[in-house]
Amino acid sequence: MIKDGSVVSFEYTVSDDAGKILESNKGDSPVTYTHGQDEIIPGLEKCLSGMQINEEKHFSVTPEEAYGPVNPEGFKEVPKETIPADGLNVGSVLRARGPGGEEFSVRVHEISDETVVLDLNHPMAGKTLTFDVRVVDIQGDKQD
Repeated sequence: MIKDGSVVSFEYTVSDDAGKILESNKGDSPVTYTHGQDEIIPGLEKCLSGMQINEEKHFSVTPEEAYGPVNPEGFKEVPKETIPADGLNVGSVLRARGPGGEEFSVRVHEISDETVVLDLNHPMAGKTLTFDVRVVDIQGDKQD
């Protein structure tokens, strides 16, 4: 049974509240994490707690328990010429580099004559997420 300290492997499909599949690893390598270490979103970890190997579950996670609400301060206006020509489409996802050199994704939110507004929020921020999960393996759940 999954509890704090368990090393858990699972398969998942996550959809938005309209039923559109956003991500899935079914048929690929499972996700592995240590339960109770805040390595995955809180709502997913909470719902996995207590599950057993081969158990399947369907549940929804609110934005507050997932990637948070959309932060209105997470939008940045930049000069249009700083964006590559092939990225000048609303919805385009671009790679950016943070001050520490770390890479992250940004989405083109709006384009005007002179500037482009980038959305720095996580792509799943503000969304209620529906998960279908199956626990593949649990390590460290044996009683000594």
